[in-house]
Order: sequence, then structure tokens, then C-alpha cells
Amino acid sequence: MRRVGPIAAALLMAGAVAAAEIPQADRRSGYGFMKPDTKAMQDEDTANPGMLWVLDGEALWKRKPGTANKACADCHDDARTSMKGVAARYPALDKATGRPVDLEQRINSCRTSQQQATPLPFESRELLALTAFIARQSQGVRIETGTDPQLAPFIAKGRELYMQRQGQLNLGCANCHDDNWDKRLAGSAITQGHPTGYPLYRLEWQSLGSLQRRLRACITGIRAQAYDYGAPELVELELYLMSRARGMPMETPAVRP
Repeated sequence: MRRVGPIAAALLMAGAVAAAEIPQADRRSGYGFMKPDTKAMQDEDTANPGMLWVLDGEALWKRKPGTANKACADCHDDARTSMKGVAARYPALDKATGRPVDLEQRINSCRTSQQQATPLPFESRELLALTAFIARQSQGVRIETGTDPQLAPFIAKGRELYMQRQGQLNLGCANCHDDNWDKRLAGSAITQGHPTGYPLYRLEWQSLGSLQRRLRACITGIRAQAYDYGAPELVELELYLMSRARGMPMETPAVRP
């Protein structure tokens, strides 16, 4: 593991490093940067705290929450079959709005339109549980997000935001995750930023969390104003990151420090 020296750290904080995209052959999941004990926690279902949310999601899959008296299972049957590969294709284009939506938004759309139920709040245990349960069915499936040509302009917007310097530290996502991966910042490994395991369990949070939660934390960390949950900018950034990770296997629920 390389370490950021004093001069390199100063350049990083000053935003003086030019971003360069990682070649496809060199792209690695965040799992590859983790210590053995964290990897072991993720690998063993009985030790992975994220599996508690997956189990809750399995129960919610069969529950009938709205006035339509319909459960997810009534439309989609056995999730092990019907949901396999679904999370590997999100964010996806929503035909009704002509914009991309992430998996959490799709779940809430189904709740309101099909179940006649109220949408679940972002980062609520119920929404995280359903998302984790659905995404779990794609474990090991390679990410396919971004193959729809209609998503190209939204991927471009997400990439622009990924490269954009912002905040008091004048940093963009690329300055850490493209230019300085495999180094350390404040004692933690700098990964390549591939979202292969969301929603994931972070030891820092002592909870499961969405990709949007992680993105908002990073934006706040560079002293910039974070976008609201569900904002188009965050969905576009999610879309770019998932398309950037195309070909990598899904790991949900991953475990990270």
C-alpha cells in the first residue's frame, strides 16, 4: 500500500493533481483494498451485519403495505429468480419521466403506483432492507449499467460532476479515486470508488447505508454543499459510477471500514 507523502498530500489538498481515468484492466473493487478481517466479515453471511437488512427485506417482500393489498411477491414471485441481475442494471431509464432512477426510487415508484402505499424515506431501514434484499439476488452478477444509449447524456453529466472540483478544498471525486487510489488518507485506504456492494455496511456508520449517503458524505468532506437525497445530480453521479464499474461483479451487502 502506497502512502501519501507530505508533498503529495499537500498537492492533493490543494487540488493540484490532474485527474486521469483508470484503465479498464486496472480497475478493482473496494473489496481488494480491505484488510483480511473486513473481507472475512463480508464473506461469511453469519458475520456480515448487512445480512440483517437482507432478512428484513425478505419479510417486506411478502408484506402488503398499501390499499391495493399487494405485496412485491404478488407481481414478481420468487425474488431469487425475478430479481436476479436487476440491481446490476440500475440506475436505469424511467420511461415515464425520461430520466434515470436508482433502485431505491424504483422501489418507491412501485409502492405508490402498484401497492397504493406511501413512499419510504431515503435511508429508512425499510427502504434499505428492500434494496439490499433485491440487490442480494444479483450477488456475483456482472454490472451492466449504462448500456442503454438513451442514458448517454445522463452518464456524461455524471462524469462531469465526478471530475468537477468543488468546495473549499477544490477537489473532485477523480482527485482521490482516479489519481490517488491505493494510497492512504487519514489512515484509510483510498479505493477506486466502484460502487459494487451498495447498499453496504460501514463500520464507521454501524449501519447499512446507500450509495447516495456515501456520496453526500464525500461532498461534505470536501467542504461543499451536498445535494438532497434523490436529487438528479446524485442519480446521474450514481449512474456514471455504476457504468464506470461495468463488468465487475455485484457484492451486496459489502462491508467497509
